[in-house]
Amino acid sequence: MRKKIIGLYPGSFDPVTNGHLDISFRASKLCDILYVAVVTNPKKQSFFSLEDRIEFLKRNFQGKSHIRVSSFNGLLVNYAKKIKASIIFRGLRAVSDFEYEFQMALINRTLFQKIETVFLVPSEKYVFLSSSAVKEVAQLGGNIKNFVPPKIVQYIKKKTKNTVSVTKPLHF
Repeated sequence: MRKKIIGLYPGSFDPVTNGHLDISFRASKLCDILYVAVVTNPKKQSFFSLEDRIEFLKRNFQGKSHIRVSSFNGLLVNYAKKIKASIIFRGLRAVSDFEYEFQMALINRTLFQKIETVFLVPSEKYVFLSSSAVKEVAQLGGNIKNFVPPKIVQYIKKKTKNTVSVTKPLHF
């Protein structure tokens, strides 16, 4: 009997974008079980709480029993060992992503020789998309419906409604 292939797609998902979902669904076709894991990064100030980010992901994976939403902190490879993952999936949008992701893949493999990193390129319509860009567009009152799942548009709008700060123009 073949051993189940367990994959891991980590990220901050702050907020989850259609690009994240694209990578998740495509990665889930390459393994038996995919963990989409929300990273708690103490160096980053999160826009949404960990609980909100987990809930946003769960809403989009309803009915997909082979995709499991979880969270972790600490070293990625330690979490990968814990869930018995053999593949880490990472999305690459541009050449600028590659250098960092390549370095992390080598570090992860040095720390845990049984892990492989698979890079997936998002669909062309999501190559430009990032959580940071979504937050900025929302904070400036732009339409984000093509960037994020419909199930969370209202939550992002509500959250960003009170975060726009208006500064006085400089007078010279």
